[in-house]
Parts: sequence; structure tokens; C-alpha cells
Amino acid sequence: MLALRCTVRKAPSLLARALTSMTNGFQSPPDMSEGHLPIHVNNVRSRLRAIVGASTNWSDHVQAMHERKDLHSLLAKQQEDLPPRKMNDSYIEVILPLGSQPELREKYLNVHNSVRFGRILEDLDSLGVLICYTHTKHEASQRSPLSIVTALVDKIDLCKKVIYPDCDIKFTGNVSWVGKTSMEVKMHMLQVGLHDDTYSPVLDATFVMVARDPENKRSAFVNPLIPEGPEEEEVFRKGELNKMRRVDFSTASLLKMAPTAEERTIVHNIFLNTLDTRTVSFRSRVLPPNSVWMEDAKLKGLEICHPQERNIFNRIFGGFLMRKAFELGWATACSYGGSRPYVVAVDDIMFQRPVEIGSLLLLSAQVCYTEKNYIQIRVHSEVYDSDTREHKTTNVFHFTFMSEREVPQIVPKTYGESMLYLDGKRHFSATTKETREVETTTAAP
Repeated sequence: MLALRCTVRKAPSLLARALTSMTNGFQSPPDMSEGHLPIHVNNVRSRLRAIVGASTNWSDHVQAMHERKDLHSLLAKQQEDLPPRKMNDSYIEVILPLGSQPELREKYLNVHNSVRFGRILEDLDSLGVLICYTHTKHEASQRSPLSIVTALVDKIDLCKKVIYPDCDIKFTGNVSWVGKTSMEVKMHMLQVGLHDDTYSPVLDATFVMVARDPENKRSAFVNPLIPEGPEEEEVFRKGELNKMRRVDFSTASLLKMAPTAEERTIVHNIFLNTLDTRTVSFRSRVLPPNSVWMEDAKLKGLEICHPQERNIFNRIFGGFLMRKAFELGWATACSYGGSRPYVVAVDDIMFQRPVEIGSLLLLSAQVCYTEKNYIQIRVHSEVYDSDTREHKTTNVFHFTFMSEREVPQIVPKTYGESMLYLDGKRHFSATTKETREVETTTAAP
């Protein structure tokens, strides 16, 4: 893990070089920002409401959604009927002026005098949707016939431990890959330094959005994407690879397939290390030194889903769900590690079903894997239907935190907990694999 620890510290310079290459013809060619004026972060949601025709008043929502039914005629019967778009066409810059507009800071400020990462998740979610609406802009109508929603947060990688609360932030992004009804969006966050006006990278994010019909009931076709030049073709190719990787990861899920031989050995070794040598019984277990039983490393929360947190389609805003899950995950990592944790990565957040207004949202955060000073947190969210008394899973979130000091080992006791442990290990390994490869490549002679 020493390589990863060094990677986290050195990541700003590595990512800076990556972003420099992007702005010289990769994700963002030199002319990509021409004609694109930065949008104030407060105007993103208002633009989305205008594109969809949503009202700012909850009581007007039923009428607004009824009017959207008339947009069905604007839907394409096949993707070939839609004009192709370039990556440049969906490029957007958004400014969060924390430095020049101090009145914005309190919403983003945490008790450690840095920026609340949960708020950044909300902004990324809104920006991702706006980017996709820009890509699919319908020339014949001011309002879009598409209902675009977040399907998956594929990955968010951070290269800074602290985000300053009094320096301007800039988000940039564009559509990087397109399927028939889905779009991959690449976004970057940069922040002005404390002592200069130069933007330096903070994070990279990859979201997957899906398009639905005006009533958000069925899939809808989106404009194809035509990459220009070898750099954009490489970006598009990576989007295809990302899709294949997600399919492979899902296929190999421990909810579908048995653990590998190596993973079975790991579980058995954990079992052997927790046997009580005095009784030598399958049922008698002893916790090893500097360890915590998995069942003792969880926190739970409850949210009543009020109209204030609705999205433009009158369901609970996905960014709000991510913020609440992250903050519970952070609190779990904080109480487990005994010190302030720093988020390193977010990955594989699947939006399995929408959350309706009025729902009881139950959140459960679990430490599922640890390694040195790293803590892998899994947050499970579900809604409770008081009429049917049924619980339905809506999301599963995966967060990787880095503690200020080495943390106790998490130890599963049951078979189900062992599967959670292996799943956490898989996510942690996937999160750190890329940074280890970058570090190895950089260090090679």
C-alpha cells in the first residue's frame, strides 16, 4: 500500500499533466471553450427546469408533467434519425465563486473549515444532467422531450485532501461516450490556489446518464457522438471499455457467483485466525488484537423525503441521496478510525429505483474492508412503504476513505459479512488499481 499512499500525495502533479494534455486536444481541445460562457452554479438547476418545463412550485408539478405528454411526438423512432453531435457541442463550464462571493460559503462550509464534499456531489449530479441535455438539444422545441436521469456514478477520483472554502471553483465537462439510450459524462473540478489565480485539479468524475420518454416511463434514443481526431477517438474507446468493465464486474458479483479460489482462502484464513484455541469449536470465536467485528462497525440513519429535495421530475434529487449517503459514510469512517477521514474515491453508485417524495429513506453505512489507514465504506439505502410494509433497495454507495492514522482491521463473523468483506476488497482494489498503475508507469526508468 506504500505505492498508493505515495500516489495520493503525488496525484495533483500527475493529474495536472493529464488535464494539461486534455486541454491540448484530449477531452477539451483548445477551442472547446470558445463560445461557451461559464455558468454560475446557482443557474444550473434553473436551466434544467426551463429545459424540462418544470415549475418551481411543487403544487404546479402535476400540470407541468401533464403538459410534457405532448412532447412524445418529438421523440426519435430510431437513433439514426437524430443529428450526430461532437464532444465540443456538450462542453460546459460552471463557476462556484466561493472566493469572490462569500455569501455562498456557508452552504458549502464544514466544521473543519473546508468544503463539504456532499455539496460537490450535488453539483456534479446537476451538471452531468445539464451536459446531457446540451448534447441532446432539440432544435424544434425549447423544451426537451427527454427525461434524463443519473443511472450510475462510475467513479470519482480525488487528488486533494482539502478543498478550500474561500477560493473559486470551476467545473468542466462534456459527453465522452454515447450508446443508444445512455451517455457517459466526464467532469473535472479545479480550484484556484490560495496564493495565485491558477486553477489546479481537484477531482475527475465519470457519470452515466440514461434518457427516458417525457413521462420517464420508457427508454428514448439520444444523439450519436462523433469523435474528432485520435485523442477523442481514444476517449470514446475508453467509454466502450468502461461499459464492458461494468458488465464484467456485475456478472462476477458475489450476489450471483461464488467467490474465487483466492477469495475463499482469504475467508477461511479469517475464520482460522478467529478460532478460540481453548475450545477449538466452530461456534467459539475470538477477536484478534487491534480488530473490530464487522457487526460493531455500522451506523444507520433515516430521512423523511420532503418536497424541498425534489428534482425536476418531482422525485428525490439524486445528488441529495449521494450527499446524505456520503455524510453517513464519513461519520462511520470517522467513528471507526478515531480521526478525521479524507475521501479518496467514490465508485459504482447504482441508482436502482427512484425515491418518491414522502418516502421514508433508511440508510445503513458499514465498514466492510480496511487496509492500513484506508477504510472502505458501503452505504445501503432503501425506502419503506408504510402501506405495504415493504423495504425496497434504491441505491448502494461505495466510498474509500483515508484516515490520518492506521485503523483497526475489520473482521467478518458470518458468511454474509464475509461476502461484504470480499465485495469491499474488490471495490478497494478496483479503486486503487489505476493509481498504482500510474505510479508504476511514472516511476519506471
